[in-house]
Amino acid sequence: MKLTILGSGSPEAYARRASSGYLIEVGEDCVLFDCGGGVVDNLLRSGRQPSQITHIVFSHLHSDHMMDYARLVHAAWDEGGDPIQVLGPAPIGKITEGYFGPNGVLSNDLRARTELPQSQQVWLARGGTLPRPWPAPVIREIGRGEIISGDGWEIKTSLAPHAQPILECLAFSLTSNGKKFVYSGDAGLCDDVETLAQDADLLLHWCYRVDGEKVSPEMAEMTPSPSEIGALAKRVGAGSLLLTHFRKHMDDQKNYDGAIEKASAAFGKPVRIAEDLQQFDI
Repeated sequence: MKLTILGSGSPEAYARRASSGYLIEVGEDCVLFDCGGGVVDNLLRSGRQPSQITHIVFSHLHSDHMMDYARLVHAAWDEGGDPIQVLGPAPIGKITEGYFGPNGVLSNDLRARTELPQSQQVWLARGGTLPRPWPAPVIREIGRGEIISGDGWEIKTSLAPHAQPILECLAFSLTSNGKKFVYSGDAGLCDDVETLAQDADLLLHWCYRVDGEKVSPEMAEMTPSPSEIGALAKRVGAGSLLLTHFRKHMDDQKNYDGAIEKASAAFGKPVRIAEDLQQFDI
């Protein structure tokens, strides 16, 4: 398996970091976990095309985890790619219909691209055929405790306490050929994620604040610090730990270095902070 970081940031508009997006290449499949703003640009910068994405898996439906969803599906469709398999919490089906359905926000665009003679000529010149169907991603709404089987890989889901009850929020493990990748989504510390992360070869965990940062008790409960995440990684026996979802102030050198120091001390191994376009073999 290969992990490519397509977005390591937060909802903040930030040149250094796109919002959440993590690409796992496994066998013949390209599985994208989350698709926040800027992810499609980084996908292109990484040398890949939207039509290469076979699956999109959403941890939850905050905007910074799905802002580029419609863009990716539309771009893959325009390249003539196969329909993308989309897995995520409800109401991802309703959201998809709201983008690409007959009365969706993109319906006027899609009518123009498929019905106007000049647009049809462009499509035919690319090797397409008529009539041209609209984008039709294949939707599967998922919740905690599910198993998704792919070609030589398997995803398991768990609860990720974050924005309930308004949003269903999930964490994921992906296993293939004896290797295990775990993505926390945006998760507070909990038994579900800890069980899911047991013996992960690589644990990718969100980190929304640094140790010692003053936050409310409610925020503290939902946003583990670098030292708490490092301790979690040690408890589950992770092979390596990668922190992500960094905010602007966390990239100040003192905070950045401190996050690595605190997480590494608690983990007992060197910890890295994800940066856009980095790649990791698992």
